[in-house]
Amino acid sequence: MTSHRWVVAALRIFLVLLFAILLFFQLFSFPKEFAHRAEMNPESAHLQWPATITTIFWVLCVQAVVVCIWKLLTLVARDRIFSEASMVWVNIIMGALAAGWITLLGVFLYIGFRATDPALPLILALFLAILTVVTLLMLVMRALLRQATTLRSDMEAVI
Repeated sequence: MTSHRWVVAALRIFLVLLFAILLFFQLFSFPKEFAHRAEMNPESAHLQWPATITTIFWVLCVQAVVVCIWKLLTLVARDRIFSEASMVWVNIIMGALAAGWITLLGVFLYIGFRATDPALPLILALFLAILTVVTLLMLVMRALLRQATTLRSDMEAVI
């Protein structure tokens, strides 16, 4: 049980670090980067705000997942992970992943039909494939959590 607590504590430290880094990028790095690109490349300056907003939205999706993982860790620490309370947080994760996937698909299609160089569409296709795998994996994990929750509820009803 000691290693379990150590892992939860370490994960929480890294979740805080990840959230802080994402917040920095969201507030400072991405807006300044897209403004700089607009100055350096005036013919594509009209994409500055859509790119900034989309990127910040993706960071918000990741931040939502980080918060949900934190809440799930709290349920793990309290030995309540196999309860209906955990399904709320898993469903929010699924929503964030779906929202990120849909917007990434839109960006992929927009850039894919306009690109003259295949590098960016290929990178976006890679990210789309990775996000698809992660989302499908979360669907499987949600089904397993639901099964385990039902099993635990059934066992508690018998006892």
